[in-house]
Amino acid sequence: MNATSSFRLWLLVGSALMLVLAANAHFLYVAMSSQPACVAHVRPGDGSADRGAFSAAQSSCSPTRSGETP
Repeated sequence: MNATSSFRLWLLVGSALMLVLAANAHFLYVAMSSQPACVAHVRPGDGSADRGAFSAAQSSCSPTRSGETP
């Protein structure tokens, strides 16, 4: 392996590493800056694996059940 091919290899490795770091930085930025609104979901304890409806382990919001008052 000569110096030119070695340089190209390290340039490729460095570029790939920078791409991964930039993607992770973008992922963290989006995760920290966004707050999705509460969506309708199966409430904890209401799910049934037999029906294919699983509930969240712990919800970050508390939507009211139909018929309940907030």
